[in-house]
Formats: sequence, C-alpha cells, structure tokens
Amino acid sequence: MNERYKDLLMAEQGARLSMVVYIILSFAKLFIGNTFGSASLSADGLNNFTDVISSVAILIGLRIARRPADEDHPYGHWKAETIASLSTSFIMLVVGLQVLFSSASKLTAGETAAPDVVTGVTAFFAGIIMMAVYVYNNRLANRINSSGLSAGAKDNLSDALTSFAAAIAIFGSIIGVYWLDGVMAVIVGIIIIKTAIDIFRESAFSLSDGFETHNLAEYREAILSIPDVEQVATIMARSYGANVYVDVTILLDASLTVLRSHEITEAVEEKLRADFNIFETDVHVEPLDH
Repeated sequence: MNERYKDLLMAEQGARLSMVVYIILSFAKLFIGNTFGSASLSADGLNNFTDVISSVAILIGLRIARRPADEDHPYGHWKAETIASLSTSFIMLVVGLQVLFSSASKLTAGETAAPDVVTGVTAFFAGIIMMAVYVYNNRLANRINSSGLSAGAKDNLSDALTSFAAAIAIFGSIIGVYWLDGVMAVIVGIIIIKTAIDIFRESAFSLSDGFETHNLAEYREAILSIPDVEQVATIMARSYGANVYVDVTILLDASLTVLRSHEITEAVEEKLRADFNIFETDVHVEPLDH
C-alpha cells in the first residue's frame, strides 16, 4: 500500500512537469502565432492551454487517489485517477473540435498570408521540448503503472507531433505553399480529437470493469504452474486505478489438508504479485473429485 502511495506521488511530479511546460509553451505559441500570423501555431498554443487544465485534472485525480479507504470507499479512492483521465479526454475533444472548425473556416476563406520564420522555429523547438516531456512521463507511467500519467504522456506525444507538424506547415507557407499552414492546423485538430477518443476508450473500459483477456490467460497459466493446482475454474480481474484486483477459483485434490490448501492460496497470491504486480488476489478453493 505504501509503495502504491509513493508511486502516486511520483506520478504527481510528472503531472506538475507537464503543467509547467504547457503554461510556458501555450503563452509563447499564442503570442508568437497571433503576432506573426500562423494559424497552425496559434491552434497548437490553444491546445497547450487546455492541456494545462488537463494536467490540473490529472493532478487532482492523483491526489484524491492517495486518500485511504473509508466507510464509503472500502476499496480506496484509486479510481479517481481513471476518472481524471476520462475528464482529460472530454477537454481535449472540445478543444480539438474548436481547432478543427476554426482552422477549416480559415482554410475555406482562402487566407494566404505567409507566417514569419520565427513561428516555425518556435514550433520546432516546442516539439523537441514536448517530446522530452513525453519520454520522461511515459517511462515513469510504465514503471509505476499509472493510468492517469499514461494519459498525460499520450497527450504529451500528441502535442509534440502537432508542434512538428505546425513547424513543417509554417516553413512550407514561407516558401510559397500558403495553404499548407491552414491544412496542418486542420490536421492538428484531427490529431487532438483522435487522442481524446483513445483516452476516453481506455478510461471508460477500465471504469466499466473491463479487462484484457490476454492478461487473464497469462494469470491462469502462471497459477497452473504452481504445484498441486489441478485446474483454474474461474478467473476475473478489475482495475482500480493502477491497482489490479484478481478473483480466482482453483480446484485442488480433495484429499489435501486444510494447511496445504492454505499454503497453495498464499503461493497463488505471491506468484501473481511477483510476476504481474497484482495488488490483491482473492483465492477461492474447491475440491476436485477424480
């Protein structure tokens, strides 16, 4: 339990890093994009501004998840992390639609003004910065198995790619391909929407107690490798934030002693914890008559 709380604290550091970087980049992109006439850079800056809100939502979710179990939440507050990811997807979806429609309007209006080279340089270096933030948060999210930080990392990667796309569009406009800036702004909006949908699907899947079948198959195989486990009758799992709870029914020889059966249940719990970092396993034993 203490290890999981420490992991959440580390995830909060990643959320704070994203928030600070987004604040700096959003103001820089919006100012430079509007001043020097780049639709794609301004769209990217607006995306970063809403990412600040997303990072705050993730940070709040991680803090709530650290609250201990109480009478109303006997399993703890772990799902607050997933709820924060779901909230992030809604924010991104709204922004993506706004960017898509506003950019499409500018494109159909036939605006042909070429942005200044400083906007392209800004977008390129912003992409490098966001890629570095993505690498840091993605590695940290995988190490501590944080769904909230993982959603934030995907947002970081989306922002890095959109910044590079904006840079390409701006430099293309500078050399005479004027329509490219508007087109890339539309693409930025589409990327934002796709990322939002992906995060929504993962969050909704987890909140509805969905669980990947291939993981269950791996758990079953590991349990069957334990001596004296004859069969795995049923196995189910659900996620509470980064924590996985497993319910399994195993069949043992009816002639085994109560002590031996208890030792096997403990072996199952330890095996799943050691091999798959399962937070809690509930093992039910039934006799197998040959």
